[in-house]
Amino acid sequence: MKFANVHIESLAVALPGEIWTSAQIEERLRPLYERLRLPFGRLELMTGIRERRHWPAHTRPSDASAAAGRAVLAKSSLRAGQIDTFIHSAVCRDMLEPATASFAHRKIGLGPRAQIFDVSNACLGFLNSMVILAGLIESGQIGAGMIVSGENGRPLIEQTLAHLVAAPLNRNEIKPYFANLTIGSGAVAAILCHRSFLPAGRQHAPRIIGGAARAATQHNDLCQGDTHGAEALAMQTDSAQLLIAGVELARETWSDFSAATAWNAHTPDRFICHQVGSAHRRKLYETLGLDLAKDYSTFETLGNMGSASLPATLALAAENAAIKTGDRIALLGIGSGLNCLMLGVEW
Repeated sequence: MKFANVHIESLAVALPGEIWTSAQIEERLRPLYERLRLPFGRLELMTGIRERRHWPAHTRPSDASAAAGRAVLAKSSLRAGQIDTFIHSAVCRDMLEPATASFAHRKIGLGPRAQIFDVSNACLGFLNSMVILAGLIESGQIGAGMIVSGENGRPLIEQTLAHLVAAPLNRNEIKPYFANLTIGSGAVAAILCHRSFLPAGRQHAPRIIGGAARAATQHNDLCQGDTHGAEALAMQTDSAQLLIAGVELARETWSDFSAATAWNAHTPDRFICHQVGSAHRRKLYETLGLDLAKDYSTFETLGNMGSASLPATLALAAENAAIKTGDRIALLGIGSGLNCLMLGVEW
């Protein structure tokens, strides 16, 4: 996939104020830790995650998405009525029907002429939505669109903690639940537009170059989540096998990405990958032969925020001057399924 006229006009993050440290989570698991004689501190040691954030109880995904959507509109030179397409791309949804996009659209205050819909693809939904909007913009069907992702991991982690304390599990049986404890909450939004929509003086706004995608659906059983009663979620992950299969899929996708963009391992000035944890990041960069020093990460303080993780990390890198005009950025996305999507951006 290649694009010539698609720009990221604005990008914004909305983060919850409630911080959950790994130490606090382990304290809630004290009965389990003491029964199985598990060492305290293992959660941060194994993942590199010190803390993550969560929205207040009963927060709807559309509330989180709307906060990011309003923030990105406040930064944008475009008006709400100029948004032709609106996509809600989070794993979390308000309900099965109608689309969560319909709730977020109203809360943000977007215009009635916008086509709205949800895109759901585990942690890859936001990047998938960028490709969808880029295709619509490049083909001339729309001039501008907005993507939001509001992830609320609180119900999942609350359900996981309750289950781990109450169920008579052994050391082996707790492993599929471990990845749940890395989950955080957050929201991010982006406005993409045709270069003709950029105001004078902003012709160098970040441009999407293109990328590549691959699927390895034979691994769709390695991480599965579903609803678990009222306002609760359940998920089980084979973390060890998911790491192996995910990195191999990333290796294959990187080869396609390099061919599509004519970039090699030395071309990008910055890498932004999906934020899982320290072990995943280290293995990914080793396998692809990429310079870890060029990575920008947020998992240490935000955990894994699902589909919001990668774009939120990109936004925070820009806010913290870790990206400068002219930099070439490689976005390395991966999600359960398994699916992988990599995009190149010129800042």
